[in-house]
Amino acid sequence: MASAEPTTPKGIRTRAHLVSAGRSVFAKHGYVDARMSDVADEADISMGGLYRYFANKEDLFAQVIADLHEGLYEASRPTEHDFATHPYDALVESNRGYLRLYSEQRDVMRAFIQAAHVEDRFRDFWWKMRTRHIDRFVKALVKDHGITEVNGIDVTLVTESVACMVEQSAYVWYAQHQLHGSEVDLDDAARTVAHSWYASFFAPAH
Repeated sequence: MASAEPTTPKGIRTRAHLVSAGRSVFAKHGYVDARMSDVADEADISMGGLYRYFANKEDLFAQVIADLHEGLYEASRPTEHDFATHPYDALVESNRGYLRLYSEQRDVMRAFIQAAHVEDRFRDFWWKMRTRHIDRFVKALVKDHGITEVNGIDVTLVTESVACMVEQSAYVWYAQHQLHGSEVDLDDAARTVAHSWYASFFAPAH
């Protein structure tokens, strides 16, 4: 069971400090090998103090990922370009924001993928994260462009396919950049995936 949220300014600051320490530990060791004692050492707090804020490693990691998800969700929201009038530019901006934060948090994202394979809790959280992104895009397509189908296929299914492409591209290009052999420039990455998004929904039907 998750520990209660702190209500005092000091308690809120301490909890945030522990989340930051946990983020560093999970980035360094991955989800499976990270230990609460590592977090206590990183945060320079006693084990008893750590457990007052987080019941276990899963509880702490869930908060780390919840914070990261909110960051990715906001980073992928276009603010400079209107999707209704400039869809391609909005797609480039949206994807660049997502890929930028993903690249900055690549080690935590790699730990998250690991966790999703070993814990149902994080598999379900991963599913909710991607569904939230997909639902937002589908609503924008319907509202701004009246698109409900692509070549006779439901727009949600098409959105899922392109979202999978972006998700896997981010994992290969950034979370596994050493295996990839080189790190992909963010602008190149954003334009590449944005082109696929745009072609999927705005290219002439065939």
